[in-house]
Amino acid sequence: MILVTGGSGLLGAHLLVKLSEHESEIFALKTKHTNLVSVKKIFKWYNKEANFTKIKWIEGDVTDIFSLLDALNNIEYVYHCAALVSFNPRDRKMMKKINSEGTANLVNACLEKNIKKLCYVSSTAAIGRGSHQELITEDTPWKISKQNSYYSITKYNAEREVWRGIEEGLNAVIINPCVIIGPGNWNKSSNAMFKTAYKGMPFYTEGSNAFVDARDVANIMVALMNSNISSERFLAVSENVKFKDLFSLIAQEYGNKPPYIKVKSWLSNIAWRVEKLKCLFTGKEPRITRETALAASRNYNYSNKKITEALGYQFISVKEAIKNACDYYKNNESL
Repeated sequence: MILVTGGSGLLGAHLLVKLSEHESEIFALKTKHTNLVSVKKIFKWYNKEANFTKIKWIEGDVTDIFSLLDALNNIEYVYHCAALVSFNPRDRKMMKKINSEGTANLVNACLEKNIKKLCYVSSTAAIGRGSHQELITEDTPWKISKQNSYYSITKYNAEREVWRGIEEGLNAVIINPCVIIGPGNWNKSSNAMFKTAYKGMPFYTEGSNAFVDARDVANIMVALMNSNISSERFLAVSENVKFKDLFSLIAQEYGNKPPYIKVKSWLSNIAWRVEKLKCLFTGKEPRITRETALAASRNYNYSNKKITEALGYQFISVKEAIKNACDYYKNNESL
């Protein structure tokens, strides 16, 4: 029996679609107020609408260990996707509670219930950054730095909880995806960039990052769980792409003008300060923060060598991933 946490999110929904192709019954954890509309739309998008009935939703929360213990009854395999991704300082307390403490709760519950195997979704944010332009691998050491976002710190601490569980006898594997691209709720997480690009994005920064299709991450998770691989972590990266090139590809799919105004780092630093001041008066979510401004001007390059060699996996191109996501939003949003 399988349990998935975070099944209503971008990656979790894609994982459920993948699992539903071969499993007759999957359990998924959700909070009391979770909306499943987006998940149903994703199943429909991949022509797996009938498979949605295979998902048995259980009310629970990773911050509540007693609900986790109940959810793990008769469960053998666990996919832990639940996390809060935010760069808003207001969410720091909740990120710590969900990402770090929630993972610790799940690890403890898995140990108590003698779970056969856990697949934990970490992040490239939990990997050491390395020096400028250095190719980052699974072995790049973590460094304490002001450049680390609070999100990355909570994911790093969460990953440490999984390693602690492994030392205590838990059979687990860790996957570190980069920025995930795929159909979902374009008001949340990395999907917000599709909404931003649709409205028009004339500006671009000099930075770059790694990107991957949600289908690739789901496929790799299932492959790792079905393998004898344990006590390892793997970067899940398709390509390293400049932000300008990324938004140009999205703009092309929407028939919009690609970004053409370069934003220097000093201007970004002014922008996030102005945004912070404005949000103090309006109470709205900031569109840019210190952390996002910093990340937008940095160049991070990640290696996918370890996972491609371990599984012989071939990644979907970023261009194809963007087309799939844009086609979805054209059909599911009021454009």
